[in-house]
Amino acid sequence: MEPSGSTTTSSSNHTPNSTGVGCPWEISDKARLCRFLCYGLEGDIYTAREEGRVSMKNAETLFSLLQEGQGAEVVEEIKRFTKDERAVRLGPSFFALALCSQHSELKTRQAAFNALKEVCRDPAHLFSFIQYKKELKEGMKCGIWGRALRRAVSDWYNEQDAMSLAAAVTKCKQREGWSHQDLLRLSHTKPANEAIALISKYVTKGWKEVQVAYEDKENSEEVAKVLSYLEVVEKAKHSCDETEVINLIEEHKLEREQLLTDHLKSKQVWRALLKEMPLQSVLRILGKMTANKVLEPGTSETQTVCDRIQSETALKKANLHPFSILLASEYYKRGQGYQGKTKWEPDSSILKAMDSAFYKSFMNVDPVGKRFVVAVDVSTSLSSIVPGTSISTAVAAAAITMIFARTEADIHVLAYSEGFVVPCKVSADMTLAQVTVELVKVPGGSTDCTLPITWATENGKAVDVFIILTNNPLWTFTASPVESLKKHRQISGANSKLVMCGLTSIGHAIADTEDRGVLSICGFDLGALSVIRNLAQDLI
Repeated sequence: MEPSGSTTTSSSNHTPNSTGVGCPWEISDKARLCRFLCYGLEGDIYTAREEGRVSMKNAETLFSLLQEGQGAEVVEEIKRFTKDERAVRLGPSFFALALCSQHSELKTRQAAFNALKEVCRDPAHLFSFIQYKKELKEGMKCGIWGRALRRAVSDWYNEQDAMSLAAAVTKCKQREGWSHQDLLRLSHTKPANEAIALISKYVTKGWKEVQVAYEDKENSEEVAKVLSYLEVVEKAKHSCDETEVINLIEEHKLEREQLLTDHLKSKQVWRALLKEMPLQSVLRILGKMTANKVLEPGTSETQTVCDRIQSETALKKANLHPFSILLASEYYKRGQGYQGKTKWEPDSSILKAMDSAFYKSFMNVDPVGKRFVVAVDVSTSLSSIVPGTSISTAVAAAAITMIFARTEADIHVLAYSEGFVVPCKVSADMTLAQVTVELVKVPGGSTDCTLPITWATENGKAVDVFIILTNNPLWTFTASPVESLKKHRQISGANSKLVMCGLTSIGHAIADTEDRGVLSICGFDLGALSVIRNLAQDLI
């Protein structure tokens, strides 16, 4: 997307039209492919928290591009989406790579296999790729384990750093019906060096055979290091001594996936794990840790966790987004899980730390650098809860508004309802509670989502992206939103886009449109913010 009067660059998914009045708004095949790689569908609806298996019915454009001989270009796009972390869901990238790897064109297959390590960066990714290959081959007489796949999987293992691979095979042993033992056996992997050979023997033959093979052997420094690490993992796995397990966790930074279920019944073991656990994982289990009395009010362990949660260094390292912290905070605040009987009394010090972390984490949000209007529907609908979360639509709308208000230089925040639009003063120093009050103090009525677009057009505001927040999937329109958007483009000269967020919607689009600048978001999650960013930057 470019400002008024500019020409779209060659890196964009789109090209200028013959009239010179901006960009054409038909959805190109490349844009459909990029939407598929981003969230698993080629259409203009993103549904929050919808994960599911990817299938051919959602990938018609991908298949067409391969048939047209553009396989190598498709693989490059897959690599870009995974490398630049544009993808909200990784499954579509693994599916697309699997499809490319068994296409009839040799150039496409070679490109796919050469990209395997770059796209599948950990064992879970690799297992997912292999499973998709299996599913795509169902009904065909030939198997998937041809020479090219065997070589690619062998290279995936052989090109890993030995210590990183040792940690990976002991943390993620199997997924989706596949294990490392399966892959090493079926790929006929010939280890590239002694350290990889040791790990391969450990995976395929077990620890006892490793001990026999290496006990009297003169080993290199790297092999000795890997051997020592695997010995630690095995010792922890077979130990019934709580103190020993805790010492091994603290000394060697073992993770919970490397322990037995019985070990995880110990409060002290969990306290040891929490010290080095990734911050995102800590936030996810705070309720469970409080319920199981691992974290208790006033204890040094709870204070240590609170200090980590609000540490700017830790937040930066984890690259936590404020919306992610808000979701975790509201979930913890509710005092019980969504399923099951787990209940807890929220600790006030933890809530305070998470509140502090929310504001500090805005440093992790990079500006998009576009001209935004964020418009909030202030009808009675804002009293609902965003599905799958513990957040009210009012708080969600306020948080989304804050994210753009604090990071973008050119933004207008509007509250709208039937027949009127009110500009809101949302400054960078306002709290979430203050922003929520500012948005909901305007009296409500029925919803007309075209009003913010009309307001911008009538007030001479050239807008790149309109973000309309409401929870009502069945809007009342004085005019078509798409037609209102087209009128704004024509008058302002801006290549404007429209994102309609139905915060409680479960799959309704605002209109049946082929306009690439219009997108519907149903529900809301962290991925929705990535989708908005990608659309604003012309990446989908």
